[in-house]
Amino acid sequence: MSTPTPPAETITALARRYRLELDTSTTGAASWSLVPGITEFGPKIEPTQQDVTTYDAEGWVEQAVTMLAWSIETTMAHRAHPVTGAFNPAQEFLRKASMSFGAASYVRVRYYDRSGADDAYQGQALVTWEPDGGGPDEVDTIKVTLTGNGPLVAIANPAAKPPAGLAADTKGGGA
Repeated sequence: MSTPTPPAETITALARRYRLELDTSTTGAASWSLVPGITEFGPKIEPTQQDVTTYDAEGWVEQAVTMLAWSIETTMAHRAHPVTGAFNPAQEFLRKASMSFGAASYVRVRYYDRSGADDAYQGQALVTWEPDGGGPDEVDTIKVTLTGNGPLVAIANPAAKPPAGLAADTKGGGA
């Protein structure tokens, strides 16, 4: 029996690698805005499993995934402009969607690895906005849950860098 080769991947990824963006467009053409102040970020995909056991399984349980549900749980520092005191527009977009009905209650979000790794997704979600409250010595933080409505689709990472030698021709002439 041979000894397996140790993996080359020895660096642990950091939780802060994710970036969350929100489509704040009202015209249909995407207008992605950074959701700032994130202090915790937890994307989830949860399968619905059904028992499909038959007599052929000889007493062993068999399962099948019949649906998938996705969500994002995040905590963020509530950001305000230092001069005007106005809250961040992306955060306000989320807050307002959480108090809406129908089409206005859905937001389009995407999240991706900010270093460009192949880990990027996009989907439509409902918003739950929960201020954490706290004492007079604490900062204003918000727990936001984005509950997926429909598929979470893998996308090209917006932070990905083109491979060496494939940079776009910026002179307009070509070779």
